[in-house]
Amino acid sequence: MRRKHAARHGEVVVVHSSDLHLDASPGYAGREAGPAALRPLRQVLQTARAVGAQVVVLAGDVFEHNRQPAALLDQAAQLLAASALRVVILPGNHDPLTPDSVYRRGLAALANVWVLGLHVEQAVVFPELELEVWGNAHQDYGDMAPLREPRARTTRWQIATAHGHFQPEPLDPTRFYGSWLIREAELLATGADYVALGHWNRPARVGNGRVPAYYSGSPDLAGTVNVVRLSPQGVCVVREPLPPDDSAAP
Repeated sequence: MRRKHAARHGEVVVVHSSDLHLDASPGYAGREAGPAALRPLRQVLQTARAVGAQVVVLAGDVFEHNRQPAALLDQAAQLLAASALRVVILPGNHDPLTPDSVYRRGLAALANVWVLGLHVEQAVVFPELELEVWGNAHQDYGDMAPLREPRARTTRWQIATAHGHFQPEPLDPTRFYGSWLIREAELLATGADYVALGHWNRPARVGNGRVPAYYSGSPDLAGTVNVVRLSPQGVCVVREPLPPDDSAAP
């Protein structure tokens, strides 16, 4: 009912998360191995269903690395398929689209999942929502410009997604900078209604606000996802708390 209500009023609801770092071995954020390995994905999908999201955007580093066993990939695929949500995944610097990528070994056949750079070159278009989601996937472990070649808008609503580090200050040629930089001018050049960012583990709004650009933070450390509502009244972004893991079982 919530989805019908949203569509009737011209509202599109998107859940944005990133940096789930799913891993079969213990370690990330003190997470244990076993069933806990998929906790962030369970929580994100359950929250998306609860808020009536029509699309979920996962902005990079869904997996801690590409050396995950088939069992974990199968379990993740089952969760995604059972959610029946449209899910757009952007490969990040931890899980790039290398020849041995987790995305080439799993998730590729799911009808409700689109991996940018694999299923589509740059963008997924949802005509029934008048929405497109675009982004440049990490193809390897080298440096790259996450928001290069901004996509011209083809739909009413547009979300850009990028995995990298926002650098608000002018670059100093005498200073060493990390990789995967995102600059203020690149945010503005997208002209998007919302820029879904990944790479930072803490949630943050960045840029001058002319283009709404947000890091969701990782589910483990933020404890929330970003709920983005696109409507004729504008763009509304709120942080929605994740449920306890014991209530997030599929």
